[in-house]
Amino acid sequence: MGRQCVLVGSWSRWRARGDDRRFRLYGGPVVSIKKFQVTFDCADPERVGRFWCAALGYVAAEGIDDPASSFACVDPTGEGPRLYFQRVPEGKVVKNRVHLDVRVGTGLVGAERLAALEAECARLLPLGATRGQLLLADEENESCLNMQDVEGNEFCLD
Repeated sequence: MGRQCVLVGSWSRWRARGDDRRFRLYGGPVVSIKKFQVTFDCADPERVGRFWCAALGYVAAEGIDDPASSFACVDPTGEGPRLYFQRVPEGKVVKNRVHLDVRVGTGLVGAERLAALEAECARLLPLGATRGQLLLADEENESCLNMQDVEGNEFCLD
């Protein structure tokens, strides 16, 4: 029979005590990941990659031998994740299970937030983006705007 994890007390209390124990949801050692890459499956890696370079202010990564089969871009400040685009034979069929939230309205509310979302949408449309549904603020969430990139991958202006 497998071992069960039971969290007694709170994680912040354990850390405050300097306790070495870690709550392990999956049973392995706890690691702190600082860098990660987001990978897109697509038909035209360079086209999709260049869209995201323009959308996020990223630059093409060096060292990609065949841009027809793959493309990568990086945040020139080194803060954002590397984006990698790989050619796959099948087309997009269903909604993405993971998507990017492009944070253009952080800290803004009401009409000011809507204006920021609309301005960014207007900038991305000529790059090949498609506008989706505007979701207005409710009791729990601020407004956001659903969009799609040049190959139909969903993302949000948030």
